Amino acid sequence: MSELQINTTQNVKITFNAAGGGERLLAFIIDGAIKIGYYLILNKIFGVFEGMDEWSQIGINTILSFPVMFYTLALEAFFQGQTIGKRVVKIRVVKIDGYQASFSDYVVRWFFRIVDIYIFGLGFFVMLFNKKTQRLGDMAAGTAVILLKDSVNISHTILENLKQDYKPTYPNVIKLSDNDARIIKDTFTNARTAKDYQTLIKLRTKIIEVAGIKEVKHSNDMQFIDVILKDYNFYTQDM
Repeated sequence: MSELQINTTQNVKITFNAAGGGERLLAFIIDGAIKIGYYLILNKIFGVFEGMDEWSQIGINTILSFPVMFYTLALEAFFQGQTIGKRVVKIRVVKIDGYQASFSDYVVRWFFRIVDIYIFGLGFFVMLFNKKTQRLGDMAAGTAVILLKDSVNISHTILENLKQDYKPTYPNVIKLSDNDARIIKDTFTNARTAKDYQTLIKLRTKIIEVAGIKEVKHSNDMQFIDVILKDYNFYTQDM
């Protein structure tokens, strides 16, 4: 199992275990089984339309094939880098810079599936000889796939002591992903220990930008970031 070291935009190094070819292949097989199941169900349901003319059948089949065509793209975009197969195997797509991948990144990965998967499984062989186990689509999008099995759960990473009557200040923190919250926590802890105030300022600015916070109620950087982590904990503790 190879280690993947991600350098965040605050120059904080975080180490993950890169998902191996076995895990990624298993996730691919699970997703493939779901797609086949979908086709089998459609075949039974729409078999009654066999008497339709050829062009009508082609049109219906094309429309009904969209969920399979865009399965990976749609699920990774909606579930923050995971398809059903990836969720079962506990792996996730992340950006090399440590932040959540964007929709455009998922589009690039999805487009390169044509080369990685459908041209002699080229992407699988590329992963075997790549220390970050990236396929060509990952290289083009600047992403990697990490293992979540041995990583620290987010509740352990950002758990804060909240009072019973705690009232959150910034509801926009729900726009942050688990990955964002962990990076904020690690960066905040390291910068506070080193008294790196420049990094704290940059981190504060990035949080405001990513979460879309319009009104900042704390002028002190440390207080602001501390409240952000507490608020995130408050909104996600029952999720």
